[in-house]
Amino acid sequence: MRILVFSDIHGDCRALERHMETEADYYFAAGDLVNWAKGFERVGPILARRAERMYVIPGNHESESDIAAFCEHFALHNFHGKTLQAGRYQVAGLGYSNITPFQTPGEYTEQEMNTRLASFSGLKPLILICHCPPKGTPLDRVREGVHFGSPAVKAFVEAEEPDWFFCGHIHEAEGARAKIGPTTAVNVGKRGFLLEAE
Repeated sequence: MRILVFSDIHGDCRALERHMETEADYYFAAGDLVNWAKGFERVGPILARRAERMYVIPGNHESESDIAAFCEHFALHNFHGKTLQAGRYQVAGLGYSNITPFQTPGEYTEQEMNTRLASFSGLKPLILICHCPPKGTPLDRVREGVHFGSPAVKAFVEAEEPDWFFCGHIHEAEGARAKIGPTTAVNVGKRGFLLEAE
């Protein structure tokens, strides 16, 4: 089973085209397909090529309602706050970031993040896909000593121990990998990550 996860496309249609040329069983867009919820009409037809296998969550540049309308228009799967069975895995998705200084459309307080994540408690074996990375890890490092991730996401990963965790949001950490307990965690970024799972 091949699962392709990518994030933070920000309207880069060429990068998106490359992902759609990759053969996978499931495709997950982990937020920030566009900038400030503008440009869906350009990225939508590209994703629609894989519509039956394309799952989308909002980043901080898109609201829940933006993604719901986008997915309905292009016949994609809105995966925000949802789960699916993929092979032996439960896959769960949660969009939005924690609060930023920029007042973008898709932001949760830590309490909201904690409440939303709680609905995934007990799912095993789990692949968790969030837009926001866990606080204080290589996945949210902007520069030495500066981290902008979510404590709620980190606490959930530590408590629930998903097999895999994927995120984006912090561009400077694109491609970063870490072990959080037994969890393998990756900031997939625009380049994406292809998981070949059992």
